[in-house]
Amino acid sequence: FRTHGSSYLYYYIVLCSYANFRSSYRKMDGITYLVSPGEWICTPQELSSWFRTRFQHQAISILDFLQSQNYITYTRLDRNRLIKFHISDWKANNTSLEYNYPCQKDVGFFFFPVSVVHELVSMGKCSEMDIILDMWIHAIYNDPQVQGSDVGPVVYFRDHTGRPLITCRELALRWGLSKSSISRLLKKLESHEYLTVVSFTGTHGSVLYLQGYLSTMFSISDVMVDKEEVSLTFQLPVTLDDEASRCLSEADIGKSLADILPETEQIYVSDNTDSVPETHILKIIQKSAKVLAAQGVFCCECSKSKYKLYRLSACRRDIYRYSLQIGCSESNIVYHFELSIQPMLQSDPSIKFDDAVPGASPVQKQTTNSHEEEHYETDKQ
Repeated sequence: FRTHGSSYLYYYIVLCSYANFRSSYRKMDGITYLVSPGEWICTPQELSSWFRTRFQHQAISILDFLQSQNYITYTRLDRNRLIKFHISDWKANNTSLEYNYPCQKDVGFFFFPVSVVHELVSMGKCSEMDIILDMWIHAIYNDPQVQGSDVGPVVYFRDHTGRPLITCRELALRWGLSKSSISRLLKKLESHEYLTVVSFTGTHGSVLYLQGYLSTMFSISDVMVDKEEVSLTFQLPVTLDDEASRCLSEADIGKSLADILPETEQIYVSDNTDSVPETHILKIIQKSAKVLAAQGVFCCECSKSKYKLYRLSACRRDIYRYSLQIGCSESNIVYHFELSIQPMLQSDPSIKFDDAVPGASPVQKQTTNSHEEEHYETDKQ
């Protein structure tokens, strides 16, 4: 991720992470130096590698800017071969730490003032690392005052509403970038599994959940963010994303499924299906996928999904049970449903769809004209 930007948040947090937690001594070039809490001593080469700058004078110029803004102070030692810096107001922001308590370096925990984050972020255009750190500092987990935080670590910028909903326009204003740049960055973070973006239909905005936050910060197991659970929490319909990341309305779902469910590429039918013709099986899968897509099963809107239909043992002579599996071409089975199919003798054409949830069977009742084709009914097991 790129670190070049004009907000300096990344550089400041790097210095804070290296700052000492208690008074200790560090030996540099044969000389022992006292390093107090909030201080650290390093070489210009080390500083340049931390800041990921090409030249050492670029790292020094970053220190000069942070010192001019009263965030740090630093001095050059041993004829400019060493740098000793001190974080301003370190003790004021970390009063709960026991400074005489033995703390191994690079394993401790420090408190970062959120007010400083807002100041640095508002100075200019944020780099990708600035944005990542800004979201991590504003992560909230399992706080009853923040909606959706019980589902996972949610990014909440403390606007006193308790709702972490935010739009690309608001993020663009906060980070000093364009909306298109924000959209590309969010997709990049999702692809690298840093972030889970749950977008809602209309102008409600999105909710950002951090991946790997709990294991990194607290060494506990991370939680999987379920977009359907998020939709229920906020009582808003989530956006169904297809391969082109378009927003689909319910009226467009049927047309989209017709395009992404080709008969020869994605549908796999078991050989032992003597009860239903293959053309009817194709229609059953398309109808079931339409119901599941409307309920938020996103795999039904992806052209990489594979659909397999297998016959199970019959409950009765006139009822046949099938297993419908939806998987990805690059992974194992994602969803597994069971369908029961039985002939229908009604002549009045009608179609009714009820709710379906992952792990259960979708309810699908289908009747057609008896002179044109056979009739089947799919009930919930």
